[in-house]
Amino acid sequence: MTLLTAHRILIATATIFFVFYALWEFKGAQVSGASAGVLRGVASLVAAGGLGGYFLTLKRRDGGPS
Repeated sequence: MTLLTAHRILIATATIFFVFYALWEFKGAQVSGASAGVLRGVASLVAAGGLGGYFLTLKRRDGGPS
């Protein structure tokens, strides 16, 4: 396993975590009615989007076909 492969695995795992965390926050905000949970959920989705975009750029750094 190369360092780039390990990096891809960690970035993908973090992206999935952020999505599940956002869903968890949205559900909690729906139950409690707190707007802070919605803000945390949105921030988590923004982070997931950023990491997802970064993950896609790693494909081009491989040196293989893009």
